[in-house]
Amino acid sequence: MELQFDKGTIIFNGDFKIPHAKWDGRVNKYRAEALYYREILEHLNLSGLSFEDNVLDLVPCPFFSSTIKLRNYQKDALNQWFQDKKGAVVMPTGAGKTIFAIKIIEKINSPTFIIVPTLDLVNQWKKELKKAFSIEIGEFTGNKKTLEPITVSTYNSAYINASYLGNKFKLLIFDEVHHLPSESFRHIAEMFASPYRLGLTATFERDDELHEEITRLIGEKVYEISPEPLAGEFLADFKTQKITVEFTEKEQEEYKEAQSIFKNYLISRNIKMRGARDFQKIVMHSGRDPEAREAILARNKAEKLAFNSENKLNELVKILDKKNRTIIFTKYNDMVYNISKRFLIPCITHKTKKDERKEILEKFKQGIYCCIVSSQVLDEGINVPEANIGIILSGTGSSREYIQRLGRILRPAENKKAILYEIITKNTMEVKTSHRRKS
Repeated sequence: MELQFDKGTIIFNGDFKIPHAKWDGRVNKYRAEALYYREILEHLNLSGLSFEDNVLDLVPCPFFSSTIKLRNYQKDALNQWFQDKKGAVVMPTGAGKTIFAIKIIEKINSPTFIIVPTLDLVNQWKKELKKAFSIEIGEFTGNKKTLEPITVSTYNSAYINASYLGNKFKLLIFDEVHHLPSESFRHIAEMFASPYRLGLTATFERDDELHEEITRLIGEKVYEISPEPLAGEFLADFKTQKITVEFTEKEQEEYKEAQSIFKNYLISRNIKMRGARDFQKIVMHSGRDPEAREAILARNKAEKLAFNSENKLNELVKILDKKNRTIIFTKYNDMVYNISKRFLIPCITHKTKKDERKEILEKFKQGIYCCIVSSQVLDEGINVPEANIGIILSGTGSSREYIQRLGRILRPAENKKAILYEIITKNTMEVKTSHRRKS
């Protein structure tokens, strides 16, 4: 029997029943997703069958060596991962996930492909890898395509090129691994034959389906540590503070009216809201049911009123201090622009051009700007050790989003004391949203 890599799959030249393989009548051979390469090898070795393995065509690789020394908790994570050489590791932002991964690369000493969400992170990883190993680091993105023993790619580029790249690396690393189970990106893991797999993230969401899919693609969660045990030694000392505000009289009336429309629709259709899936059903009905559409619009209006209430800005005035380096987080772009205009604060949204965003962040790091405001785009992938105050004016109920926003201010610096403020509107749906993100 012969095993060959073919466009993200393994084909078998031989008439044997193999786990995960299905008959492909187009070529009259059995075929399996490259994901199962390691499992198939283990099966064949145990079965005693004679076979020729021509799957991997690895990028030539030197001997990796670095002077990196791990902290105790990083050593614990490394030992847990090495038990099976696959799985996800959860560490808060600033705890050294990149350094930990570099040590994994050194010990595996094989061609490694690293997948990250953004070009900013590509550059950050390349900088750290070159510093550690003093070698050229490859890049596979829309900007550049060079394969080296260690190559960094975005999720988008890895997805597009997985059928070509899938047999060239032994170790596969997914940074911000919570992106992996998406409908498209899961194909990256399925089309790579890499037997060793590491996923990195600051937090796992409370989602059984997500856990199952990540487990299928890269292995179980093997290690997790929260920010609290690391604060004061490896992360900045921090505290969180919740501030509640009241609606204005006009906002209260508008909120009550909008909520009434939504609730009356639920009652009229005998719908019980038990979670996001129930809400999605109403959204699906809104395409053909005018009352459902009206209810969705009313609910969105109520949320926007709660998240963007005027008194939040009045409270913001009390917190802002030029002595602190502050990041303000919101959900809605119009709130970002309102804050930017009212307080003369530079803003970053998905519409901000790359050069402008780079300039804003650089001036923020230098202290030229003491504050920036953003709508979600800074939730992951920026390294700003100077930031010590975070202010959440609005957001989703996602615990991941909350941990990532906290992580933006946790990177250690001398004598640093970090505070994350959360400003919420009393007696609104935002109270439950706030509770969900921390439960």
